[in-house]
Amino acid sequence: MTEALVLLSMFLLIAAGLPIAVSILASALIGVWLLNGHLGFLNAALSLFDGATSFPLIAIPLFILAGALMNTGGISTRLIAFVSALIGFVRGGLAMVNVGVSLFFAEISGSAVADVAATGSVLIPAMKRKGYSPRFAAALTSSTASLAIIIPPSIPMILYGALSNTSIVQLFVAGIVPGLLGASLLMGMCYYFAIRYDLPREESFSLCRLWHATREAAWALMLPVIILGGIFGGIVTATEGAGIAVLAALSIGLLVYRELNLRKLYAALIDGVLQTSVVMLLVASSAVLGLYLTETQMPQKLAAGITTLTENPFLVLMIINVFLLFIGMVLHGAAAIILTVPIFMPLVNQLGIDPVHFGILLTLNIALGQQTPPVASVLVTACSIAKTDVWETTKTNLPFIAVLVFVLLIVTYVPAVPLWLVGVFYGP
Repeated sequence: MTEALVLLSMFLLIAAGLPIAVSILASALIGVWLLNGHLGFLNAALSLFDGATSFPLIAIPLFILAGALMNTGGISTRLIAFVSALIGFVRGGLAMVNVGVSLFFAEISGSAVADVAATGSVLIPAMKRKGYSPRFAAALTSSTASLAIIIPPSIPMILYGALSNTSIVQLFVAGIVPGLLGASLLMGMCYYFAIRYDLPREESFSLCRLWHATREAAWALMLPVIILGGIFGGIVTATEGAGIAVLAALSIGLLVYRELNLRKLYAALIDGVLQTSVVMLLVASSAVLGLYLTETQMPQKLAAGITTLTENPFLVLMIINVFLLFIGMVLHGAAAIILTVPIFMPLVNQLGIDPVHFGILLTLNIALGQQTPPVASVLVTACSIAKTDVWETTKTNLPFIAVLVFVLLIVTYVPAVPLWLVGVFYGP
């Protein structure tokens, strides 16, 4: 009963408008106090410190900073020009370019919000000028930006891996096939709309234009090769790869493209610090919540309750998916991961569900949560750029959301889709 009251108080505080991290921490401290009195605050303080000092978590601020440097250093615009020259000649080509650019950007930043901020500020106005409706431009840009947390590197995967003691590199590998599948299906949906509504082509294909765009974007295109090649090749850890991403983005912006000056660097650093502080405060708060849940054995009680209904892993995954979809609608991605991982991991381990498989399933649910109001952080960002209403844009976004739901179902019930490459790289 106490556990339910603590969780209820947390949601009430969030609904009242308090910051999510503050709501989680306040509710967890109430629970700790009810269990152990004022002495429980000593363990809570230690948990706060330990929760934010895990080495893998250092990758989060580094990837956030790398994304900010890409936005201000000229890397994003050159990626857009390259993809436009490559596939822009197809009917509805600018919509295809939107998907392709997010695919490239995802391989560097790991953040959907950074993706939509970088690509949306260029592509949404361009799509509006070409005759695309503002709602369509915002919906497509928002949905394609969610590829940034499915394609490696992924900040939600890093967070999940640190909380669940799951290999972050294996999570990255497992995200490749679902990410490429999602990108292909989104492109297919774009082509369907292009034919149905006679969407315009861009400039006709030109080898000269493609060569010029490739030459301009060559350094930007090397970033995914350097980062992911180093991580998958076992040369660097995910955290070290994030450091390389920052160094590479900084060097390219300063020395190669020469668009990154001190003023832009300062703005990128401030942006990175602000985003990092939000995530890390959530992480530290979650450690106290995890302490409380561990002491009350709530995850074990939940696991026992679900297994009394069914021990079929597929039915359990369906129940978890429904819960995660709801949580994703009302909480930001990091908060949703922090709340659900301590609760569900004992059940996942008890039923023999691969933790890497569960991590990809969780990540896809977070991607869907970024598209579904009332929170919908990525969709809201896209709508603010396009100057459209969130709820009206959501209606336009439904076909693209359906694509992400389809990928989620494939990943849930065909584990080989995310785990095949993991088996190839690391064995069964």
